[in-house]
Amino acid sequence: MLSTALGALIGSAIDGADGEDSTADGAIIGAATATVVRAIVPLVFTYAVGWAVLKGLDSAKDALLGGKAD
Repeated sequence: MLSTALGALIGSAIDGADGEDSTADGAIIGAATATVVRAIVPLVFTYAVGWAVLKGLDSAKDALLGGKAD
């Protein structure tokens, strides 16, 4: 909730800087961006940790059983 409100405030401030129209559309875009980021960041982090674990297991397997046969 707080990140959505903060995104709306930041979007409104950025949109209001040009002074052409109301800041409501910037607030809506900022809130939507905050919601999307809040959903995407955990997925990206989970993928990165999983990749690192698989890479580490592969390296450990190669160290124990010998190098890769090229």
